Formats: sequence, C-alpha cells, structure tokens
Amino acid sequence: MVWVILIILVLIIVAIIGIYNGLVASRNRVKNAWSQIDVQLQRRFDLIPNLVETVKGYMKHEEAVLTQVAELRTAWARAEKVSEKAELNNQLSGALKTIMAVSESYPELKANTNFLELQEELKNTENKITYSRQFYNDTVTMYNTKIQTIPTNIIAGMFGFTAEDLFKVDSDEVRKSVKVDFS
Repeated sequence: MVWVILIILVLIIVAIIGIYNGLVASRNRVKNAWSQIDVQLQRRFDLIPNLVETVKGYMKHEEAVLTQVAELRTAWARAEKVSEKAELNNQLSGALKTIMAVSESYPELKANTNFLELQEELKNTENKITYSRQFYNDTVTMYNTKIQTIPTNIIAGMFGFTAEDLFKVDSDEVRKSVKVDFS
C-alpha cells in the first residue's frame, strides 16, 4: 500500500514538473515572439530619420507630419509595455501613410533614388512586422489558453503565471477600409 501511494505521489510530482516546464517554455516563446516584433519595429524607427531627411527638402510645408514622426520615435525609445508600443506603432503607421500620400504630390521626390530605396525598405519592414504580429498573437493565444485550461490553470495559478496581452489595433483609422481609385 505504501508503494502505491509513493508511486502516485511521484507521478503527481512528475506531472507538476512537466506542466510547470511547459508553462515556462510557453512564456519564453511569448517573450521571444514579442522581441521579434520589437526588432522589426525598431528597424522601422531606425529608418525614419533617413526618410525624414530625404523628404524634408521637398515637403517644407508638411513640417507637422515630420515633427510628429520625430516625436513618435522619441516616445518609442521610452515605451516599455506591449500596449504602449502597439499604440505608438499605430500612430507611426498613420504618419507614414500621410508621408507616402503627400509624396504623391512631389514628382521629384517620387523619382529620388534614396526615397525609393527607403520606401522599399519600409515596405519590407512592414511585411515583417505584420508576420511578427501574427506570430506573436498566435503564441500569446496558445499560452493564454494553456494557463486557462484544466489542469494547467491550477499549476499556473500556484506559480503566478498571468495572461499576456495581444498586439491589437486600437486605431479606428487603421480599421477603415482603404479606398482604391484607379481613375
């Protein structure tokens, strides 16, 4: 009888260790997924000064947009939380759309090699950001599901595992459908 109780205790301890290790691995995957977004967003913010310098000469009366981009870049450096960086990302996306839309009015700028290269770099970075955000949200969803389902939720509660935030688009401007006009 003692052996049966001992075997059951050992199995319970092994199960707890296995669940705990699985939770730690999931939490680390979430952190890694966030760092991948962070790297791409930082890459985009690093491209911004070059973009601003390139368009500054052409867009003298668009100074407000260029100033906003510079302020967002500074705020990005101070942001620590996922939600803060997500909001700054949304604001920067709007500002970059404005710059690209305004650039249509400047044929010399559209023909500028530096501007074209930066535009391509930003486009590639945006694609990487989109992929990284999807991967992060998938990873967070799997982790959050794991800490909310039985029996893992018991171990998660005992060891202080908490749900992570998804990378959300909170801007109504970003959610609007894009109007495409080929006329």
